Amino acid sequence: MLEARTHKQLKHLLLRHSSPWPHHLTLSRLVARSLRRQDHTLIQLEPSSKDLWWLALLVPLCLETNKAVLILSEQQRRRLLKVELPLLQSEGFQLACWEGAVPPSGNQLWLMNPIELIEAHQQGHLKSRQLIIPEAEHLSTRLRAAMALSITPHDWEQLRRAHPSADASLMQLHERISRSLFTHATRIDAQVRLDGSEIMALKDLMRLLGPSPSPWPALLKTDSRFWASWAELDHKLLQWRWHLEPLEPLQNLPGLLRDQPTVLLTGSKPKDLVRAELDAAEFPATVVATLSEPNLQEPIPLFAPRRQPLPNTEIYAEHLLDQCRRLILGRKNISVVLLNDQQLRHQLTSELAAEFGRRVVHETTAPESNGVICCRWAWWLEHHEQLPLPEQIIVALLPLASVESPLTAARVECLKHQGRDWFRDLLLPEALSLLAPAVDPLRKSQGRLAILDGRIRGRSWGKHVLRALEPWTPLQRLLPD
Repeated sequence: MLEARTHKQLKHLLLRHSSPWPHHLTLSRLVARSLRRQDHTLIQLEPSSKDLWWLALLVPLCLETNKAVLILSEQQRRRLLKVELPLLQSEGFQLACWEGAVPPSGNQLWLMNPIELIEAHQQGHLKSRQLIIPEAEHLSTRLRAAMALSITPHDWEQLRRAHPSADASLMQLHERISRSLFTHATRIDAQVRLDGSEIMALKDLMRLLGPSPSPWPALLKTDSRFWASWAELDHKLLQWRWHLEPLEPLQNLPGLLRDQPTVLLTGSKPKDLVRAELDAAEFPATVVATLSEPNLQEPIPLFAPRRQPLPNTEIYAEHLLDQCRRLILGRKNISVVLLNDQQLRHQLTSELAAEFGRRVVHETTAPESNGVICCRWAWWLEHHEQLPLPEQIIVALLPLASVESPLTAARVECLKHQGRDWFRDLLLPEALSLLAPAVDPLRKSQGRLAILDGRIRGRSWGKHVLRALEPWTPLQRLLPD
C-alpha cells in the first residue's frame, strides 16, 4: 500500500534529517491516501508550519507520480528545484518533473504555475489528473492576478489599425470614456471605475467587427457583473490604462476544483474564509484534516495603548508621527513601519527622515543596521526574508482593504447585493490572514510589536485582531534602554 511505503521511506529519511515539525508522517500518509484513492482532500496546517511540509509532500510523489499535478508559485518552484529536489536526490530519491501547460507524455510530476493551470483547464488537459496545491489559501489571489487584463493606449491603436472601417467610432468611444474618467478623478493618482454602459457599448461594437488582436478577445469573455473594471490615469500624458480582474476567480473557472481529484494545503488564512471560498467553488471535500500543535511560540511584547485616535480623525497623522518618534528613538536594529495608505506613508516617511536622517528608507532591502523601513504590508510579506530580523514592527494602520480600491469596492458591492456582511465576511478575515506571517519574524528576534491604530481598542472587532496575534504579552509603557 502506498501509505505504508511512504511512511517507511519518510521515517528513514527523517532519521538522517531531523526536523522540529511533528506532522511529517501524518501529512505524508494523507497525501499518499489521496493519491491512491483519487479523492478531494483539504489539509489545514498551522501558519507556523511554513515551508516545513515539503518532505512530507514530496516523498509520496517520488513513489507515485502518475497523473499528479503540482501547482506552485514562482517562489515555491525555485525552492523545489534549488533546495528540495537536490536534497531528495542526495538520499537516492528520483522525481522527474515536467513543466508547462502541455501535459507530459511519460510518468512525470507535472509542475505548473497559476497561468499554466488556467490554460490547461481551459484546454481540457486536467481531466482525471490529481491536483496538489500547497498554500491554497493564496490560490484565489494568484488566479486573480493570472486572469487579470491590462489594456494600454497601444492596444487601442492596434484595435483601430485592425479595423480601419470602425476607426472613427472607436476614436469617438475612447474620447468619450477618457473625458468621463478625467472628469471624475478626485486626485492625480486616482483609480476610477469604468461605467458599465461604456463597456457594453464597446463590446457591442467589437462583436460587429469580427476577430481582434489580443487582449480584446479576452475582454469580450468578461462579464461586468463578476469582474472589476477600472482605469489608472496618467495626467501628464492624458492617457489611461484599463485594468480588469475577476471578483472571485474560482467561480470563473467552473469545475477546476470539483471535477479533478485535489489535495489542498492551507495555512495562514482563517479557516472559515477558506471554507467559504471552497464552498463557492463547489469543492467536495471528502477528507478534511487539521494538523495543529500546542502553541509553543514565544509571546510578542505588544504595545497598543487603550486611548488612541481613530485613523479618520484630524489628529491621527500627528499622533502617528509622535508615537513613531518615541518607538524609533534609541533603537539599535531594524524597525519596520507597516502602512498601506500611500499618501500617509510617504508623508510619514518624509517626516521621520527629517528627524532621523538617512536611516529612514521607503521599501528598500538594503537599510542601515539601525534603519527604519516604511512599507506596505504586501511589500513586507514579500521581502522580509531578504532583510535582517527586525527589532520592532510598528503597525501604523491595520491591513483592512480600502473601499477606495476599485477591486475591493466591486467585491463589497457584490456581497451587498447578496445581503451579506461585507466587513466581517471579507475585509476583516483577509486582514487577519496577514497578521501572523507579518509579525512572525518578531518571534525569532524577540522584538516588540506596536499597534498605533486606535480601532484595535475602539472597535468590537479589535478582539479578533488580538486573538490572531496570540501569544503576546502587554507592554503598558515604553521604557528607556
